This record gives sequence, C-alpha cells and structure tokens, in this order.
Amino acid sequence: METIRGIVSKVKIIKMSERPLVYFKVDEVSCLIATHSLSFLADVAEGSKIVVAGDYNSRKQFVVKKYAVVGMTKIMMEFEMMRI
Repeated sequence: METIRGIVSKVKIIKMSERPLVYFKVDEVSCLIATHSLSFLADVAEGSKIVVAGDYNSRKQFVVKKYAVVGMTKIMMEFEMMRI
C-alpha cells in the first residue's frame, strides 16, 4: 500500500449508489474512493490537506482505501462557523 500527501481539488461524484464513487485529485494525482466515500464527502472540501493510502489501478488512478484529513475537517469548520 502506498501513501500520498497533498491538497484536494476537483471533487466529483462519478456514480451515485449505496456506496458512491467519488473522483478527486491530490495535487496532480487522480484518485477514486468508494469504500468510505460518504464520510469522505462530509470530511473533505477542496483545498483540504489530506493523506491517502491505497494502490494504483490499471488506468493509473489511485484507489483510496484509507484517508486522513490533516487539520480540521469540513464538518468541524462548518460547526465553528455556526458558533460565531
């Protein structure tokens, strides 16, 4: 399993289902996540710093198995904004 660190950009939902397939970029690496995609959408916004772990598929896309947000998650930021 490999890890990548960077800043998230271009978050898109590719396939809507019980487990949505989400496409995003970490710096210039194309990534896909399905396993924890609903949590990912709640935690990560464009511009978030993130660490992802997974493997590359045959199309050179990084398939994410685990992720961690460095700093505050999207929900934490929204909660802080509500308190002000």
